[in-house]
Amino acid sequence: MKITIESIVKSDLDRVWQTWNTPEDIKQWNTASEDWHTTESSVDLVEGGKFSSRMEAKDGSMGFDFWGTYTKIVEKELIESTMGDGRSLSVRFEAVEDGVKVTEVFEAETENDPEMQKQGWQSILNNFTVYVESRS
Repeated sequence: MKITIESIVKSDLDRVWQTWNTPEDIKQWNTASEDWHTTESSVDLVEGGKFSSRMEAKDGSMGFDFWGTYTKIVEKELIESTMGDGRSLSVRFEAVEDGVKVTEVFEAETENDPEMQKQGWQSILNNFTVYVESRS
C-alpha cells in the first residue's frame, strides 16, 4: 500500500532543496512530535549513496535508525530511494505559485496502522514546512 502526503512550503526551490538535504537542518525538523528528536543525520546525495537519521525519544526510552539508499536523483525535482527495510520512498519538489509543493509517496509498513503512518509522516513534513518558512 502506498501513502501520499504533501505540503506547500512558502519559500524558493533552492532553499527547500538545501534544507531537505542538509544533515544539520534535518536534525532540526525531522520529528513527528515534541517528545522525539533526531540526534544524528547523514546524507550522501548521489544515486547509490546512503542517508541515515537517528531518531530518539527525548527521555531516552527508545530510538531507531531510519536509513536507505538513493536510487534516483533529479536535482531540485525528485529523490527516489529504497528504505533500509526494502520499502520505496519518493519525494517530489515542484515550484508552484505559492512556493514549493513537496510530495512524498512511501510504501506503508505492516506493523502500524496506515492512517497512523500517514499522520506521523505528515507531521514530520509539516515540521519541515514550518522550519523552512521560519528561516526564509
